[in-house]
Amino acid sequence: MSAPTVPKRRPKEGREQGSQELGLAFKRVFRTLNRLRGRDTHLGGAELSHAQFELLVELDERGELSAGELAAAARLAPGTVTQMLDHLAACGHVERVRSDIDRRVVVSRLTPEGRNKIEAKRRAWRERWEHALADLPPEDLRAATRVLQRLAEMLESKPSEQSARVSAGPPGASSQPSP
Repeated sequence: MSAPTVPKRRPKEGREQGSQELGLAFKRVFRTLNRLRGRDTHLGGAELSHAQFELLVELDERGELSAGELAAAARLAPGTVTQMLDHLAACGHVERVRSDIDRRVVVSRLTPEGRNKIEAKRRAWRERWEHALADLPPEDLRAATRVLQRLAEMLESKPSEQSARVSAGPPGASSQPSP
């Protein structure tokens, strides 16, 4: 007597289920990032919020910038960025000076203390990242990288009219996540 055979799943069903599960996980990541930004508004004076960290990273990577340039880069309102910069300057993380190119423009630049804050936060995130991924084999990490790259390309590209009418977001999502 032979062992009972397990019915094979049709590839389409497995793919559809996998795609739906990926869509739900993708939506969860976006929601978590949005909550991360929201809860950071209640941090104490010396702690950096996620949004403040993003501003400091922009200054670290691009050099001195005006509040308007920072607002555009961080996708925040200029008034919000100005308030954040005032706070970051008061904490010693940035200094605000007149531009050498156009004296009418005030630019912000990272201080050594600000650079140290960035490096400390990057180290902490790197440790959390490595801990979270420690048990995954390299091929899983490569597959995840390919999936995220493809999703980034999809989000950055202009959807065709047909796909815009048909799709309201990732499978399993009731609405498209906002990056």
